[in-house]
Amino acid sequence: MKKIILLLLALMLTACGQSNPIATKTTIETVESLAANPERLKELRQQCKLERAKLGNELCNRVSEATRKRFYGDGKVPYTSLENPPKF
Repeated sequence: MKKIILLLLALMLTACGQSNPIATKTTIETVESLAANPERLKELRQQCKLERAKLGNELCNRVSEATRKRFYGDGKVPYTSLENPPKF
């Protein structure tokens, strides 16, 4: 009985091995840090296009959100209409 418990414990510990170092390093990056660093954002966008499964959906979703944030800005610019509408 003790041997079975030790075997199960050993199997559980081996299943919890070290994760992918690329994914561990890049998951720390937030949307704000990616939006502030356009070179890193461009690099990750290219990697997500080529190997999304390797990087993971979570990181690639952050990359796309940072790209959207850089393109649209913070979204706090109110709509301003023209004083004189165009004449057609």
